Amino acid sequence: MNNFHETHGATADGSLPVDPDSPAPSRPVHAQPAAIAAVALGGLVGTGVRYAAETAYPPNSGPFPFTTLVINLTGAFVLGMLLERLALSGPDEGWRRRIRLCIGTGVLGSYTTYSSFALETVELLQDHRVLAAALYMTISVVVGTFAAGAGIVLAQRFGAHTEDKR
Repeated sequence: MNNFHETHGATADGSLPVDPDSPAPSRPVHAQPAAIAAVALGGLVGTGVRYAAETAYPPNSGPFPFTTLVINLTGAFVLGMLLERLALSGPDEGWRRRIRLCIGTGVLGSYTTYSSFALETVELLQDHRVLAAALYMTISVVVGTFAAGAGIVLAQRFGAHTEDKR
C-alpha cells in the first residue's frame, strides 16, 4: 500500500513538487526595492517636517512636552484618515500600497515618535513630576486613539460625500 506522500506526488524529502508553469514567488512587500524606496522617501519628508516643528517649538523649552504631544496626536489623526481613505478606495495593492508605505509608514512613521514619548515620560518621572508624566501618558494614548478615530470618521464622511457627487 502506498503512503500519503507517494500517492500525492511529494518528493523524497516530503515537499510538494513545484509547478514549472506557476509564476515565481514574489518577494514579500517589505523586501521589494520599490517599497523600501517609498518608505525612505516618506521618511525624509516626515523627518524634515518633525525637525521644523521641533525647531520652531523645542520640546524641552517648557514644563510639559507639548511639541511631541501635538506631533503624535496630529500624526495619529492623519494616519487614521489616510488608512481609512485607502481602505475605502480598494485593496492594499498598486498605488494604494505605495501611498500607504510612503505616507503612512514613511512620512507619518518618521514624523511621529514613540521613542521621544517614552524618553520624555522617563524624564518627567526622573524630575519627580509623576502627575505630569501620568497626564502625558494618558493624553498621548487616550487622545491619540480618539484622534485616529476622528480621522477615520472624517475620512468616511469625506469619502461618502465625494462618492455622492459622481
